[in-house]
Amino acid sequence: MKYLQGYPAQIISQAQQLLDEGKLGQYLARKYPEKNPHNSDKALYEFVMTMKNRYMRKSAHLSRICYDKSIRRVDQALGMHMRISRNQGGRLQAKQEIRIAEMFKTAPLGLLEMIVAHELSHLKEADHNKAFYQLCCHMVPDYHQRELDTRLYLHWIESQ
Repeated sequence: MKYLQGYPAQIISQAQQLLDEGKLGQYLARKYPEKNPHNSDKALYEFVMTMKNRYMRKSAHLSRICYDKSIRRVDQALGMHMRISRNQGGRLQAKQEIRIAEMFKTAPLGLLEMIVAHELSHLKEADHNKAFYQLCCHMVPDYHQRELDTRLYLHWIESQ
């Protein structure tokens, strides 16, 4: 269970048992029944901006928010926060983008919320430190559980 590395052995064995019995998909569907209605770039943009305006009004402007089919699970990336600097006529211009792996178009809404909170938190905190995870938990109170469930979802997708 490569996505669960670092988790306690008990959690890994429970997840493996659910996967072996074919019940992991049912577990996730029962826990996250709400489908993702944000399956286009425009809808994703509106969803992310709503969340950003609710929790991080004074953070940097985002120039682009989209689903990206080039993001692969094997890279251990589910989304990317990018800072792009360009020289424009002797002036340095910085842009920030959020790209979410395209596979999350069909993922449950609760898992997409966790990924968006993670990427938005990178606007204020570059590193995965205590302040970063506090900000994630401020936006999604059960952030750590959803992160585990997202990892379980990745295993379930691979098993299909």
